[in-house]
Amino acid sequence: MYLGPAIMYTLNVLVLFIMVVSFMLHKNVELTIYVLMPLPILSIIIYKVSSTINKKSEITQKQQSKISSFVQEAFSGIRVLKAYNRFNHFTDKYAEETENYKRASLSLALVNAMFLPAIILLIGISTITTIYVGGLKTINNELDYGDIVQFIFYINMLTWPFASVGWVSSLIQRAAASQKRINEFLVLEDKIIDTGEKSINQINSITFKNVNFKYNIKEPKNTLSNINFHLDAGQSLGIIGKTGSGKSTIAQLISRLYDFQEGQILINNTSIKDYKLNDYRKKIGYIPQDVFLFSDTVLNNIAFGLQESEFSKEQIESVAKKSGIFKEINKLSNKFETKIGERGVTLSGGQKQRVSIARALIRNPELLLFDDCLSAVDTETSNKILKTLQTKNSKQISIHISHRVNAVIHCNHILVLKDGEIIEEGNHNSLISKNGFYQRIFKKQQLEDY
Repeated sequence: MYLGPAIMYTLNVLVLFIMVVSFMLHKNVELTIYVLMPLPILSIIIYKVSSTINKKSEITQKQQSKISSFVQEAFSGIRVLKAYNRFNHFTDKYAEETENYKRASLSLALVNAMFLPAIILLIGISTITTIYVGGLKTINNELDYGDIVQFIFYINMLTWPFASVGWVSSLIQRAAASQKRINEFLVLEDKIIDTGEKSINQINSITFKNVNFKYNIKEPKNTLSNINFHLDAGQSLGIIGKTGSGKSTIAQLISRLYDFQEGQILINNTSIKDYKLNDYRKKIGYIPQDVFLFSDTVLNNIAFGLQESEFSKEQIESVAKKSGIFKEINKLSNKFETKIGERGVTLSGGQKQRVSIARALIRNPELLLFDDCLSAVDTETSNKILKTLQTKNSKQISIHISHRVNAVIHCNHILVLKDGEIIEEGNHNSLISKNGFYQRIFKKQQLEDY
């Protein structure tokens, strides 16, 4: 609205004002001064009211944003809301938020409503002044009757432009308030700066050398400290540890969702920062812990990010079988064409995780990252899926992150993390023989499964 009506009417006011006032001055300077005397008062009113509008517009828009967020959150968590019988509470809270928005909107509307009457009053004073002063000058033979009519006509020509000044001022102030909120996002800087110039053909090795990382530089303690490991093509790495030990952080560093502060992460013995970010990420299949599915068909969720020419129905079915979701998809009403709702609401937690695995596999990545992606699947099904995923692909690197030992037993090398540090490492048999942290977790989980 600012780029359209506001700019158009502003230009209209300027052009009309210059042309009309020029004609009025040409006819009679004294009468013109009398007629235009209310204008400075009008300018002061506009200035004062505009600043008020700016503040009230910002309050109104924040309240509107608050309502939108509240409603979105309520619909997303509708099952939890019903399960905890919080319907009346949320209804009352919604009524309270909309009442606050109504008050803010009415307050803004009241200020806006002051503009037009004030402008019409001042234009009316100008008209009366024209008739009175012009009448005296006509009696004194300084003006003709036609000149008074002309001045009244000019004033009427200025009525809408000056009336629009108030409306335009309101638009500009609201636009300023909107831009301020938009700028909150525009001024954010990317955490990852893509300065890499090298292309990557294939991921042959991954190396962590004394990597230290913290999410907030001001924090005294590192999230990860002195992380070291090396993986060649065809090898698999298991990362295990308690919640908050830094397992997922390693996956995010490898995916370059964050940049480390100290040490080196090398891909093919070259710094990860030297590669073009898009080229590098195309080689990765990342299955995050928090699965996000779109309100679309099962097929489109699996083929997310790919063009139709880049996959076939047979490939979709193949990866669905590997991820253990094929039979369950075929039980759906429209099979692969079934719409699964917002965030996959019609699917169970385990089904969503397996669709997410299929999404990663369809890309045929050179590096697979499993970030505790089978936590919602029972142990038996999880073992079947892991066995299926253990392909004989000599070039693919896989990293399995989990809090369950069964998910990492098959890996060539296993890291045991605690408080962001590696406390044990080796393969499954060597770690069991150490009688340490890993062995205790393994025995405990075996008893739980039994």
